[in-house]
Amino acid sequence: MYPLRRRTVTALSVTTLLFVLPVTQSATADPVTAGEAEPDSARAVYRVPETDPASRTAVNRTGALVLSVDEGTAFVTATPEQAERLRSRGMTLHRVADGPTQSQSAPARPAEFPPEDSGYHTYSETLAEIEEAATDHPGIVDSTSAGSSARGRDIPVVKISDRADVDEAEPEVLFTCNQHAREHLTAEMCLHILRRYTDGYGSNPGITEAVDNREIWIIPMVNPDGATYDVAGADYRGWRRNRQSTPVDLNRNWGYRWGCCGGSSGDPSQPTYRGPAPFSAPEIASVRDFVESRVVGGRQRITAHIDFHSFSELVLWPYGYTTADTAPGMTREQYRRFAELGNAMADTNGYTPMQSSDLYVTDGSVNDWMWAEHGILSFTFEMYPSGGGLDGFYPPDEVIQRETSRNDEAVAMLLDEAGN
Repeated sequence: MYPLRRRTVTALSVTTLLFVLPVTQSATADPVTAGEAEPDSARAVYRVPETDPASRTAVNRTGALVLSVDEGTAFVTATPEQAERLRSRGMTLHRVADGPTQSQSAPARPAEFPPEDSGYHTYSETLAEIEEAATDHPGIVDSTSAGSSARGRDIPVVKISDRADVDEAEPEVLFTCNQHAREHLTAEMCLHILRRYTDGYGSNPGITEAVDNREIWIIPMVNPDGATYDVAGADYRGWRRNRQSTPVDLNRNWGYRWGCCGGSSGDPSQPTYRGPAPFSAPEIASVRDFVESRVVGGRQRITAHIDFHSFSELVLWPYGYTTADTAPGMTREQYRRFAELGNAMADTNGYTPMQSSDLYVTDGSVNDWMWAEHGILSFTFEMYPSGGGLDGFYPPDEVIQRETSRNDEAVAMLLDEAGN
């Protein structure tokens, strides 16, 4: 586990659901089992220079995990055996001191962030933010539940539109956050979008136009069990997956090209474990069902999507399962649209744009499924910082406002593109 710190970073349509399903906090107990650990938490962190997409994919296929990439230098977590395997393949590994210092603050209570990071929202605080937005803006905000997590927590879904109680035939845009438990800055990103497109309505012309002409959907915590578990107690746990009895990497559990191409692991001990079958994770099955509920009259109403992750400061688009620019379901023209929009959004936030597989090959990912199965223009944003080791998952709360507002123009650009 990762001690407290001030750490230093080293480098049924939905209309049927609305107003019916309350979002509750009920959940089964999630005690810490003695000796239980996410694989990353027992691994060393290494800096690996001069990597490319093929070598980074090879790293992940050994069971090691690429944490971030900055100008070709990858930060990797690996067991001693995996590190030796990589060295035997000619890679240079430099072990880095990723151990944060012990905080002098009072220990946090279970399910709370450390005191110095109290600006982050816990699951219960996230629900309270949603409730407050619905109370303050009753005409344009409503909420429901996409379904339940493995431990029984509701997965909240928020709708923002000028007539939130009506299922209008308008282009819809979906924002999802916190698929990976330790990526808490992403949940703040979704809450920032919620606040921006409600508090700014009626006073900001661009926001008002978007809310009047779009239906905006936000899922702030796809993985509420994992996010809660990661901060429960005095330490960060570095937890990535969900909290099933055999935890699953949610962003390897989507059904399109699941387990096809060496971009996930079939080994339950590995951090990219894809699960025993597509959509075996209840969280992913719930989000799938929500997305499919937006097929109205045979047409998918959601036209654009961003899934927020951290970290590396990247804008990524499909496909992840293949290094080819075009593949079944992706024409040259469609690829060009992804690339042009991805580059344009990256111009606004300073991220690096690329096809997902240019980072490394993944299979069973949300972007590939959204596009291949529903034709949704789906991107991943890897947020701040640009590089580093395990500390990169835990930036101080002082950066929340800066790093979430950094994506304002990109979000507005996607909302505009959704109508085309």
